[in-house]
Amino acid sequence: MDRRNFFKRSALTGMAMVSIPEIVKAALSKADHNEAKYTLSKGNILLFQGDSITDCGRNRKDENEANKQSQLGSGYALFAAANLLANQADKELKIYNRGISGNKVFQLADRWEKDCIHLKPDILSILIGINDFWHTQTKAYNGTIGKYETDYRNLLIRSRNELGGVKIVVCEPFIIYGGSALNNTWEQKFAPYRKVAQSLAEELELTFVPFQAVFNEALKKAPAKYWGPDGVHPSMAGTQLMAQAWLKVVL
Repeated sequence: MDRRNFFKRSALTGMAMVSIPEIVKAALSKADHNEAKYTLSKGNILLFQGDSITDCGRNRKDENEANKQSQLGSGYALFAAANLLANQADKELKIYNRGISGNKVFQLADRWEKDCIHLKPDILSILIGINDFWHTQTKAYNGTIGKYETDYRNLLIRSRNELGGVKIVVCEPFIIYGGSALNNTWEQKFAPYRKVAQSLAEELELTFVPFQAVFNEALKKAPAKYWGPDGVHPSMAGTQLMAQAWLKVVL
């Protein structure tokens, strides 16, 4: 065995061969979700909204300039945007990221006029919920699952009413089991938040991206430290996994 093959095999010890397209395909074949398959039109505006998983270090000084790498951050919004801009250049898409780290649903609502309605997106993608739960565990927030559901429903209805024909994508909030920030109570306590997101998508007939199912499938191939070491924030591999799942469901 030569030196290169030795290190290659060592790196894969304890891991199955990882193929993100295969993981996404397997997860979506098992998950309950609604694939939109939207057809993009020339000049369409896409907006990614949410918390730190969407924000991912974006430069807010550049946020009014579409398609700029710094304003898209370094997360799944950037990876999905890069794919769209590379493969559908003729569409002249305008893609924005307005996620803000730490946000909960009520904080999205507080800035919705400026950071959503004003942009008039044709496709609006929202990933929110982890902080609505996590911050109750750290005693930094006293919200409830009921508040999360009410606030989220109101936000979605407002978006649909004020943005006319907008296509709304509800992304499932998720945790990556085995991550360092999680404890053994998270799976049971967080599940209702995931279910609320899915039920709202079904109730309002919106597109739903089942990120939890995708990460659960991914964990069969590699441990949490590969996809997102703290169990909340994806690694580069986890980010690519999210982007590919989002593209597969939405377009």
